Amino acid sequence: MNWITLIIAGLFEVVWAISMKFSHGFTKLDWTIVTIVGMIISFLLLAHATKSLPIGIAYPVWTGIGAVGTVIAGIILFGDKLSMLTWLFVILLLVSIVGIKLTS
Repeated sequence: MNWITLIIAGLFEVVWAISMKFSHGFTKLDWTIVTIVGMIISFLLLAHATKSLPIGIAYPVWTGIGAVGTVIAGIILFGDKLSMLTWLFVILLLVSIVGIKLTS
């Protein structure tokens, strides 16, 4: 169950990162509120997951989900372009997240 909580926490990291972009430097109140609420939810869920998961496992997985998810969201929502080398490193990050889960 705590792994599911950790995954949801990582997804909320994507929410706040993307909504921060939409907030235009916190100048749009609605997106600023979404950013802050997303941060709070993400951190609370991470804290809950670390009650039973080691922080050395939970934190890298949380940040990795946030990083990969934000890359994908950036491509979909903002048309971000990645080089082939960047894609390679994103894939390595994803493989690392799965590896951490499988070996813990």
